[in-house]
Amino acid sequence: MTARRLLPTDEATDLLKLVRDLCTRELLPAAAASEKSERFDRDAFRLLGRAGLLGLPYPEELGGGGQPYEVYLQVLEEIGAVWASVGVGVSVHALSCFGLATYGTPEQKERWLPDMLGGELLGAYCLSEPHAGSDPAAMRTKAVRDGDEYVITGTKAWTTHGGRADFYKVMARTSDEPAAGRGGGISCFLVPGDAPGLSADSPEHKMGMTGSPTATMVFDKVRVSADRLLGAEGEGLKIALAGLDAGRLGIAAVATGLAQGALDQAVAYAKERETFGKRIIDHQGLAFVLADMEAAVQTARAMTLHAARLKDRGLPFSREASVAKLVATDNAMKVTTDAVQVLGGYGYTRDFPVERYMREAKVMQIFEGTNQIQRMVISRGLDKDNNGTIVGG
Repeated sequence: MTARRLLPTDEATDLLKLVRDLCTRELLPAAAASEKSERFDRDAFRLLGRAGLLGLPYPEELGGGGQPYEVYLQVLEEIGAVWASVGVGVSVHALSCFGLATYGTPEQKERWLPDMLGGELLGAYCLSEPHAGSDPAAMRTKAVRDGDEYVITGTKAWTTHGGRADFYKVMARTSDEPAAGRGGGISCFLVPGDAPGLSADSPEHKMGMTGSPTATMVFDKVRVSADRLLGAEGEGLKIALAGLDAGRLGIAAVATGLAQGALDQAVAYAKERETFGKRIIDHQGLAFVLADMEAAVQTARAMTLHAARLKDRGLPFSREASVAKLVATDNAMKVTTDAVQVLGGYGYTRDFPVERYMREAKVMQIFEGTNQIQRMVISRGLDKDNNGTIVGG
């Protein structure tokens, strides 16, 4: 990777070097074959977990790596540069651990979190539903209390690791009372992957990210013990939305890595390919395309790390997370498309990875909130004054 980095500590610099070496040695050789065969490589996550990379942003006392988000996101970028499916999977896993790590009781954390952060248990996140993708408050999946258990019934769509995860962080409605407010009756549960009544539909046939299974999860009267409720009843949507801000930064980092990987491929090709007696990088028209690609990657990285530093300082970062996700994923789509153009006919073939990068970039503009939703979040933020009240309201 050609990017120059400024990391907060020497320890973080050494960590990133180790991650880059691990990705190049272990992930890169397997990526193309797994994506071509649409094979989910569970061992890749075990490898990253045992290297301590799945729990990096969580405190050491919980079994995590104790690293600031600024560092964790650059690790995600390194992974995304060689294998976007795994990079997104790591981000989703971290999001799946969020509810337990932040709202779980000490007993819940002690029981489940070590194996989750250590990579022995792989997580999935169930929020969206077929009729309510961008409006989670409209969900219909229900969890009804029955003694010491909850009975969950409903359907969750677009679940990364669906059917392959060891646990699912599930949002379900526990109250339909009007007084609960829109979304106020939603609760959060930690559902084991082998729970009776839980099943996965056939994986979606996707345009890209084919090495990562995405499936609809069906909850047919799934019983979970009451001690698997995270937080209090009615706090589920709050948990979900708090986690989504961090999740959007994860996707921004993977998208930046994907764009960097495409840029690296394009630059390498442009240095070797010759036309009219000189390298194509020496032709101004193409050189300017590469320069714009570099500017786009660096802009995405800067926006992502800016939001991460706000988060690390305990400052509000929701709007900045949406800006980062919007900029990074739109830029990744443009950079990967330009990479295909730089390689010409070769770029359109599967002999080179840039066509795969282009297909993978598209979905990043869609999940963790479409980029139209990000624009809504950003514009609403602009409509508020410093006291959090609506200007003119």
